Amino acid sequence: MADPLYDTHPHDSGAGRLVAEAMPGDNAMALSVSELSGRLKRMVEGEFGHVRLRGEISGYKRAASGHVYLCLKDDAAVIDGVMWKGSAAGLAFHPEDGVEVVATGRLTTYPGRSKYQIVIDRMELAGAGALMALLEKLKAKLAAEGLFDRAAKKPLPFMPRTIGVVTSPTGAVIRDILHRLEDRCPTHVVVWPVKVQGQGAAEEVAAAVRGFDALPVGGSGPVRRPDLVIVARGGGSIEDLWAFNEEAVVRAVAACTIPIISAVGHETDTTLCDHAADLRAPTPTAAAEIAVPVLAELRLSLDAMANRTERCARRYVERGRERLEALARVLPARDRLLGPQRQRLDDLGGRLDRGLERRVTRARGELDRAGGAIRPATLARRVEAARARLADVGRLVDSLNPDRILERGYARVEGQDGATLTTAAAARAAGAIRLRFRDGAVAARVEDGDGTAVPPTPKVERKPARAYPDPGTAQPRLL
Repeated sequence: MADPLYDTHPHDSGAGRLVAEAMPGDNAMALSVSELSGRLKRMVEGEFGHVRLRGEISGYKRAASGHVYLCLKDDAAVIDGVMWKGSAAGLAFHPEDGVEVVATGRLTTYPGRSKYQIVIDRMELAGAGALMALLEKLKAKLAAEGLFDRAAKKPLPFMPRTIGVVTSPTGAVIRDILHRLEDRCPTHVVVWPVKVQGQGAAEEVAAAVRGFDALPVGGSGPVRRPDLVIVARGGGSIEDLWAFNEEAVVRAVAACTIPIISAVGHETDTTLCDHAADLRAPTPTAAAEIAVPVLAELRLSLDAMANRTERCARRYVERGRERLEALARVLPARDRLLGPQRQRLDDLGGRLDRGLERRVTRARGELDRAGGAIRPATLARRVEAARARLADVGRLVDSLNPDRILERGYARVEGQDGATLTTAAAARAAGAIRLRFRDGAVAARVEDGDGTAVPPTPKVERKPARAYPDPGTAQPRLL
């Protein structure tokens, strides 16, 4: 029985063999997967070492390493693409999904996934149509965020003391701006030099706008904060002006707290920077004209207003004089106004004199009558009468003196406070008393009938008796 491992029919193709072995007439060597991938890689790179592909970006992604991964597609096919960090940094625009581009690079394979891809060295927008599509897409995005709202626009200062200019320091633009400012109204100008096109231009313009805005208000440093900023560039194609359509520039201009005039390109050129700025000028020269007034015209206006003010003041004075003269004509004469008052004054003066005379006469009569009443005999009689009344009062007072009865052998009972006690109850309440005689006082103690001493009643505070003058010392009235 033949061995099934090696018995082969001469017409058998070998498809059903278990162990691979060389077949008669077959000189193809078995390749490893890596060898085949390597051959494919060399073949593809040799055949397609330099290609330019036109397609729409899809799945755009920038890795943390800085490398860019994307797909290029049309309506029938898709190819993967990669752009290394160094090449991606030189892009003149920000790629987005849906943008049609032309990518220049080389085809290669990625053995790890058995896929081929294009390594992109350079990438540009596929014509003005793609550029405008990207522009419109970015414009719609920023407008939806409110960066172009008219309500957010700031008014320009009437006469800025300092103007900041963001532009190229060597072009004709800065010369035109300075020349126009010098002709109209000489102003302090601070120029922030930047690139206005090419790689890195957008970043420099945005940094300049943010730098002006970061200067302190009212600072006293070497660079004064401008009251107005002009972002300017001469005319050019849409590619030349693309830096002013970059998102970084638009956001910096919209966020600036200093009023900004955008003067990019000629009158027919429009960039997103124009929409974000507070005012768009058709040209850089026009921006300078908008920024400041004409000093000579201001002086003429001031002179005209001064003349008008002076004429108004003179007219006011003249009209006041006319009204005064008109009033003076209708007023009565001074003598007519003051005549009755003068007459009344004279009348009152005469009445005053007569009244004084009558008053003096009456007073003299009263004085004469009073003089008769104070003659010496009359005074003597009045004195004698007063003395008699005084003697009567003295006798009355002497008769009412309580001490006079003591001369007849009586005694007055007094308390310790010197008050006269008039009842037995008051004496018992006092306990200790004093007996006042004609020639002095002796102390005594109150006892009951059986000889028992009566305890004194607690003393109650009393208000002091009102002091009355001694009747004997009172001076009687004489008259």
